Amino acid sequence: MKPTLIIGGGIVGLFTAYFLTKEGIAVEVIDQTDMQDNCSTGNAGMITPSHIIPLAAPGMISKGIAWMFSSKSPFYIHPRLDYKLAKWCLLFFKATSESQVNRSIPYLNHLTLFSKALYQEFQAEHPESTVHLSEKGLMMVYQTEAVEKEEIELAHLAKKYKLEAEVLNAADVQKLEPNLEVKARGAVYFPGDAHLDPGVLYSYVKKYLVAKGVKFHPNTQVLGFENTGHKVQAVLTDKGKIEAGKIVLCGGAWTAELAKKLNFSLPLMGGKGYTFIQNNTPSIQIPTILTERKVAVSPYGDFVRFGGTLEIAGTNQKVNINRVKGIFESINQYYPTFQAKFPEEEQIWKGLRPCSPDGLPYIGMAPGYENVLVGAGHAMLGLTMAPATGRLLTELHQQKETSLEMKGFEVGRYN
Repeated sequence: MKPTLIIGGGIVGLFTAYFLTKEGIAVEVIDQTDMQDNCSTGNAGMITPSHIIPLAAPGMISKGIAWMFSSKSPFYIHPRLDYKLAKWCLLFFKATSESQVNRSIPYLNHLTLFSKALYQEFQAEHPESTVHLSEKGLMMVYQTEAVEKEEIELAHLAKKYKLEAEVLNAADVQKLEPNLEVKARGAVYFPGDAHLDPGVLYSYVKKYLVAKGVKFHPNTQVLGFENTGHKVQAVLTDKGKIEAGKIVLCGGAWTAELAKKLNFSLPLMGGKGYTFIQNNTPSIQIPTILTERKVAVSPYGDFVRFGGTLEIAGTNQKVNINRVKGIFESINQYYPTFQAKFPEEEQIWKGLRPCSPDGLPYIGMAPGYENVLVGAGHAMLGLTMAPATGRLLTELHQQKETSLEMKGFEVGRYN
């Protein structure tokens, strides 16, 4: 029996392997890196059912144009002559209509809640692991009246979808953060959100899969595919040909390139983000988004990870120090007494978040193929959505009824 080949060893690929293995499927994972440091290991680690508004939200175009003139801005599209970028931007613009966003919200809502439930199941099934799902919630801290209005409107919307949301004043915020001053007008608090250390999770799942017999092919470049009719028979790599029963494309920001080799369109752009670690002095307690600056704050006891920015950069992985400065400068704007130290370049983690134009991931069968599935395009919510994506792909692989309605995630929706 030929194995199922998963192309892409990020957290989405690993959770897909995890659920397939539980079904007794022979799985092999191909990745172009050494699988030690990728977009799944150094992100903010947040599990956020509260994030029900897609990236392509009303108002993002006007904000994007304003932010485009600052290299330190939260959202940045570097203007350049690039057909793929122009096509993506046009589709992104079309997706910012209120009607499109309203169609997307239920899909994000169901997928993120399903994923959080699967994380809780995963933790219960693996009590021996050091993966700790910390359910402290998430604070959306703001300093301006305009953003306060936006966040309170989001809180009301979240409640319509049965999510808990509490509007806090400045004194309430300070009670949740007793160890240091928080410079805030107020916040919206989502007690149903959670966070974990993404590197610890990634290492554990990978080790578990190795123990279950999953074969890994690190540092292996996919060059093409061997097809017969509507089926892929093998993956052609720089290390030789690997026979396949079924294929699952989970290549993150590189999935569009894999799709091109299979002759179907998958509009996808890499959104570069950065994080760095600081000693947690004085101690921050609650995972937080500094909303005006779009900076994530993830505390892990003795250290805290700060991260942010979305730079539509294709697959360019070069560090832009000005982007990191924008994150760093936000720290003392919100936490005046926090002892921040600008990181050395080798201490800066970077990752490419795969962004679809409409903010919904691609999950399902590849158009034109009987044995190729896709799980990609999760933008900043890859960690949040990984277990649900892996479970849904496994259900499709096994030709079972899916746990969720899948229409919004159709892989061929732009073909």
